Amino acid sequence: MLVSPSLLYQHCYSKYAIAAVNVFTMEQVHGLFAAAQKAQAPIIVQLTPAARNYATPKMLLSMINAAAQIYPEVVYAIHLDHGTEPHAFDAIENGYTSVMIDASHDPFETNISRTKLVVEKAHAKGVVVEAELGVLSGVEDDMSIDDKDALYTNPQQAKEFVERSGCDSLAIAVGTSHGAYKFSGGQGLHFHILAAIQQALPLYPLVLHGSSSVDKNEVALINQYGGNLQQDAAGVKDSELQQSISFGICKVNIATDLRLLWTRVHREFFATSPELFDPVLPGKKYMEAYQNFMCKRFDILGASGKSLDFKL
Repeated sequence: MLVSPSLLYQHCYSKYAIAAVNVFTMEQVHGLFAAAQKAQAPIIVQLTPAARNYATPKMLLSMINAAAQIYPEVVYAIHLDHGTEPHAFDAIENGYTSVMIDASHDPFETNISRTKLVVEKAHAKGVVVEAELGVLSGVEDDMSIDDKDALYTNPQQAKEFVERSGCDSLAIAVGTSHGAYKFSGGQGLHFHILAAIQQALPLYPLVLHGSSSVDKNEVALINQYGGNLQQDAAGVKDSELQQSISFGICKVNIATDLRLLWTRVHREFFATSPELFDPVLPGKKYMEAYQNFMCKRFDILGASGKSLDFKL
C-alpha cells in the first residue's frame, strides 16, 4: 500500500522510526520489500540522483511497482533523496510521494528560497517535501564534504527555516555523516542539539541522515576477502538511534550498511568459489542477507509489526 510519509510520521512520532532505504538494483528492491512484508514494518524506498542515473527513473519505479504487487502487504512510500530542483520536479510528476531538495550547502536565505519553490510545486500535487539544514560530512554518492565544513543545525534557525519554507520534514546535522566513517573520535550524536531542535519544533518530524551502523565484523570480512577498508570505520550505535526517536526522529536513512553487505557477500562468494561466475548465485545470497539485516533494523527502530496499524 502506497502512502504519504506524512501519514507515517503522524503515526510513528516519538514511538518508533521509519527506515528510509536507498535502492539501486533489483536485488535491493526485492530484499527490502521481502523484509518489510516479513517484519510487517512500513518503509520509505529512497531513490537518489545517482540511482536514477544508473538504472534510469523508469526502471527504478517499475521495479518498485512490481515489488508492491509481489509483496502486497507492504506499506511504503517513495522518496527522492538528495535531489536538486530538476530531480524534484520530475519526481513530483511521476508518482513519488515525497521529495528532498538538498540546498544545505547554500546560504540560509538561498536554502529557504530553493526549498520554498519545491514546496509550492510539490504541495500542489499532494507530495510532501524534506529539506536539510546543516551540513553532514562524508560522502553521499558523488558528493563529498570535508569535515571542516560540517555544520551542526542551529535550533532557532531550524524553526525559522521550517516556518518560512513550508517543508514537511527536516534533515538535521547532529553528528552523523555520510559514508562508512561517521564518528572519527567517537563523539556520537549530539543529543543536546537534537533536544533543542525538538523544543523549537515540537511534534515536527525530523530526519537523521548518515544513520548506518557500519558493522566492524562486515568491514573485517570485506578486508579478509581482498578489500581495503579502513579499520576505524564507525557508524551510529543502535542505542543512539533508539534514543533519538524520543527527540522527534521519525525517518532514519540507511545506505552504507547495505553497500557494505553487498561488498562482503560478493567478495566472500567469489573468493571461496573462484570456479563460479553466475551472478544469480551471489545475488540470491545478497537478497537473503539483505532481508535478515533489514528485519533486525526494523526491530531496533521499533517498526516491526507497525504496518498492521495502517490496515484497520
